Amino acid sequence: MGKFTQLSNDIVRNIGGEQNVNELYHCMTRLRFRLKDSSKANKAELEKLEGVITVVEGNGQYQVVIGNDVNAVYKEILAGHAIKSSGEADGGDKDEKTGNIITRFFNTMSAIMTPIVPALAGAGMLKAVLVLLTTTFGLMSAESSTYLILAAAGNSVFYFLPLLIAVSTARTFGANMFVALTIMGALLEPNFTGLMENIGDITYFAGMPVVLMRYTSTLIPAMLAIWVFSHLERFLKKVIPQNIQIFAVPLLSLLIMVPLAAMAIGPVGVYLGNGIASGINYLSTSSGIVMGAIIGGGWTFLVMFGLQWGMVPAMINNISLHGFDTIKPPSAAATFASSGAALGVFLKAKDKKLKAYALSALAPSILAGVTEPIVYGISVKLKRPLIAQVIGGVIGGAFIGAMHSTVIAYVFPAVTTLPAFATDTFVYFLIGITASFVITAILTYILGFEEEGLELPKTESPQEKAAAPAPTPGIADPGAVLLPKLGIAAPLSGRVIPLSEVSDSVFASGAMGNGAAILPDDNKVYAPAEGTVTSVAKSKHAIGITTPEGIEILIHVGLNTVKLKGVPFNIKVEEGQHVADGTLLMEFDREAIEQAGYELTTPVIVTVMGGYREVSPTGKTRVLNREPLLVLTE
Repeated sequence: MGKFTQLSNDIVRNIGGEQNVNELYHCMTRLRFRLKDSSKANKAELEKLEGVITVVEGNGQYQVVIGNDVNAVYKEILAGHAIKSSGEADGGDKDEKTGNIITRFFNTMSAIMTPIVPALAGAGMLKAVLVLLTTTFGLMSAESSTYLILAAAGNSVFYFLPLLIAVSTARTFGANMFVALTIMGALLEPNFTGLMENIGDITYFAGMPVVLMRYTSTLIPAMLAIWVFSHLERFLKKVIPQNIQIFAVPLLSLLIMVPLAAMAIGPVGVYLGNGIASGINYLSTSSGIVMGAIIGGGWTFLVMFGLQWGMVPAMINNISLHGFDTIKPPSAAATFASSGAALGVFLKAKDKKLKAYALSALAPSILAGVTEPIVYGISVKLKRPLIAQVIGGVIGGAFIGAMHSTVIAYVFPAVTTLPAFATDTFVYFLIGITASFVITAILTYILGFEEEGLELPKTESPQEKAAAPAPTPGIADPGAVLLPKLGIAAPLSGRVIPLSEVSDSVFASGAMGNGAAILPDDNKVYAPAEGTVTSVAKSKHAIGITTPEGIEILIHVGLNTVKLKGVPFNIKVEEGQHVADGTLLMEFDREAIEQAGYELTTPVIVTVMGGYREVSPTGKTRVLNREPLLVLTE
């Protein structure tokens, strides 16, 4: 069992099970679930889990805030559960309309931008460091080959930004990513770019005029073009025979989309992007103090509801077109205000656990710009620090905006990313974030807060882990979701039936082993534990798994279904294959089995005890897949 296996299982169980999830992806700190029915999720239980900071419902998503370990938990969930990630889009769910148009816009922007942010942040910081090395400190020549190679690494993500956006947009809308890449690549290809001497030149395609634009470093043209392509591709797949789709759909997509992008979508996108950038710069120049105050004070609330990603395209668009951005600097005031709130709580709190939590949350905020542990774990729960945080953010943001501070790369505001803000307004930026930090810390200390009855996100120190009692050998924890070493979890969801009540006498007598039976609610069977697939019936109706502890488990779907000769069953694994707990083993056609006159009752039997002496049901009358089903004792 991995470090985050238990946490991932608990999260999935409390969001209503994997059957309740349409899609999952994550950002820097939170798991973002798109649920079929949010009423099935248990928010109170989720927030009690060790490792979960809080739960936020908003932006059309069910967001479980994890913090720095979010990527590890995300991978564990995908490895152990049949949940579709945003990287597995097939277009099937992309047409679902959830929330109003603003919510869907923010969802879409978040889905498109989140995957490419690490590349943008890394390349942006590299560009900032090169500026310091060449201009500020004079340690490197801008004409040296070393500089030029590093500059290529820093510039590539911005120069080829349309290609990155094309891939991410295609994934978001469920289109073929490689065809999308080819469509935008055509607008960067030398044969096309060679037609233009000056931006705005006119050429012709089949007698129709084409306004030539430079598409390197642009953002919006790729989004618009690939959004249109996603609809075109779905239409073509409906009307073109399947046996020729492999070449006909890409061929027609390129024939239609490349000219359309060159003649209409591309120029419109360029003008739209330029207009947005010009509007933002106008606001910054004409009323920077107001814009800075709004961003500095309001950014925390955008973070609380996961809406901040909707602003990312505007920031990146500014950097791509002008080489700088004026939105990110005042948002840094909110980040450092969060840090100030944590410091104020640390200094004021009397409760040792609260002081420890505030100090532990301060480090990722200062060093990495990750503020969710502070916002959810301190400010929202204590309330008054949130007031102080907003005031500090407004004051610092207003000053930063009034001084028209800029940033030359997309980064998360933190001490470690200060080089990205090192422009000619750097001093003003430092004054602004320092003011936000200090003012918030002082106000938090003065305003105080109520400590009694406060429940903090659960954390466990290394000392506490070392002191924790070891589990008693041979006794399974009936409260655990998955017991790969000491018990058997349910391989599918449904109503639990005592083995003695199964109509097949072989199973009911216990001749094959002890266990329980499930009358399934769905049509999928998952591995109840880590192990090796040691048998797959030729008729595909039964699978045997042996765990590393030597426990052999038989999952027999239906009674007498061997007579169906495998027709309703789709096996997803092979004999000898090692499987992780929760791996999808089989899918079956419920209707076909019932129409053939066979029962769906599915016995789950321990055929070899592996050193244990007794198998007993947990007493549950209904289970979700991978909830406790059987307990093994010595």
